[in-house]
Amino acid sequence: MQLAKGLEEKMRIIFMGTPDFAVPSLNALVEAGHDVVAVYSQPPRPAGRGKTVMPTPVHQRATALGIEVHTPLSLKDSAAQAAFAALTADIAIVAAYGLILPRAILDAPRLGCLNVHASLLPRWRGAAPIHRAILAGDDETGVTIMQMEAGLDTGPMRAKQSTPIGRKTSGALTAELADMGASLLIDVLAALNSHPPVDQPEDGVTYAAKIEKAESRIEFTQSAAQVDRQIRAFAPTPGAFFEHQGERIRILAAEIAEGSGRPGTIIDDLMTIACGSGAIRPVRVQRAGKSAMSTAELLRGYALPSGTQLS
Repeated sequence: MQLAKGLEEKMRIIFMGTPDFAVPSLNALVEAGHDVVAVYSQPPRPAGRGKTVMPTPVHQRATALGIEVHTPLSLKDSAAQAAFAALTADIAIVAAYGLILPRAILDAPRLGCLNVHASLLPRWRGAAPIHRAILAGDDETGVTIMQMEAGLDTGPMRAKQSTPIGRKTSGALTAELADMGASLLIDVLAALNSHPPVDQPEDGVTYAAKIEKAESRIEFTQSAAQVDRQIRAFAPTPGAFFEHQGERIRILAAEIAEGSGRPGTIIDDLMTIACGSGAIRPVRVQRAGKSAMSTAELLRGYALPSGTQLS
């Protein structure tokens, strides 16, 4: 199918996504004039301190747009697959949906399924590509529009776009890649024949495993550069943290500083913390159950003098 830039032909689209990352792609499809016939998202689940059951960000946005939302726990049973096929979509667009798509789902739309993936495939296939790219110290990352197949992010690529990582946090990078992916998606849909699928290279494959809670504890025995990457990778959530006298304190932003000492020791009155090599100086922090604040605000009401050992 060849579609001109002016969208001479709109598509019947099923959109499948869950977090904030996917919302710009949904918005872009609607704004471009495509017919989004249904949205699939993860079921509402408890969230926040009050554990209130909340629809996902994509679910909320689809409801506001007046689009029918489906929230199956699985797509493996024949009834769910039949309901999906009955929508007679031209194509399905997937962006951080969170469920594995069986072959029957992948094959149901006339043009298959496209995935908006937040990495430069084949690097960082899997669940947490943005976090892993920052943790690994990658110079750049980006988005890939991929034709989906049964493997884990193994399908042929239709388009890529890159961006430098620099000192971006996962929160900032997620927002940037979400907008970038939405724009690139519309370009691909506007002229599919101009973006033929290209097989991923066999070299350079890495896997972005799901983030485990234990990974957000800061290990000050690492170099300051590694600790800095850990802080940026987990900001704003789940938040890299240390403990002091049994209280968990999250570091939301920090800078690399000069200094040395026993790893985990505060070495001055600015809360500079010695690492395995070099030091980091927290800029923004958050105590358990409190709002985020500057380090200066924390130190005015919480004693962390030079020589304090953190764990």
